[in-house]
Amino acid sequence: MSRFGNLELGNESEDQWPQEKPLAKDEAYYLGEARAAYENGEHEKALRSFSKVLEYNPQNAAAWTAQVKMLIELGEFREAKLWADKALERFASCPELLAAKAVALARSGDLQGALAFSDASIEERGDTPYIWLARGDVLLARKEARADYCFEKALLLAPRDWFTAWLAARIRFYYEQFALALALLHQAVEWNAAHFILWLDLGHCQQALGMVSMARTSFAQAQQLNPGCHEAGLALSQVERTGIFRRVTGWFRESFKK
Repeated sequence: MSRFGNLELGNESEDQWPQEKPLAKDEAYYLGEARAAYENGEHEKALRSFSKVLEYNPQNAAAWTAQVKMLIELGEFREAKLWADKALERFASCPELLAAKAVALARSGDLQGALAFSDASIEERGDTPYIWLARGDVLLARKEARADYCFEKALLLAPRDWFTAWLAARIRFYYEQFALALALLHQAVEWNAAHFILWLDLGHCQQALGMVSMARTSFAQAQQLNPGCHEAGLALSQVERTGIFRRVTGWFRESFKK
């Protein structure tokens, strides 16, 4: 029903006003919903929406792959591997699906299997940013310096793309390479300063590096851009408590010195 349906408009009949058509919830609708959730860091919601996409089109290889990616983001590596195996029964040569399975294996500790699937993804002429991000993920798990080249390659394939830089930063953060993650997040913010998720993850990275004041500013910016972001509010409260604790302990140290 139109937003104006309940307004009183004199003697004019409501039937004279055009009614809004209900939004068709089809494959395209859920795909858009899933992508938006992914870009907002809402991986559980994205997982459900990609599942809805497959209800409408079981042959959507990108949705199968995206579900594996979401499970990885949620830390459910075993489930991600199982889902990748199920998807590969349908799409045995899908490069991004092979790459996603490589990440699931790497984070599960199967470093040899991870490298084999990463090799396979590249051999299938896979040349997308994600394939190189996944390759970097696998090489970081193997503690290989060649990972740096992979992240550079991904960023070259997606110039000035905040999303690719953000994903790269999240991988660096997972492997506790906080300084490198911070540099990537600064790039992402430069390219899309209006997105709250970038400020939120920037704050987490700054906090991990002990940059409490900067983290507080970043979390506050994330909350301002998205007042409904519960995580930003919690992070801001936590960093405020950390700042107060540091000031109090600093005061005690100075008192004892005197």
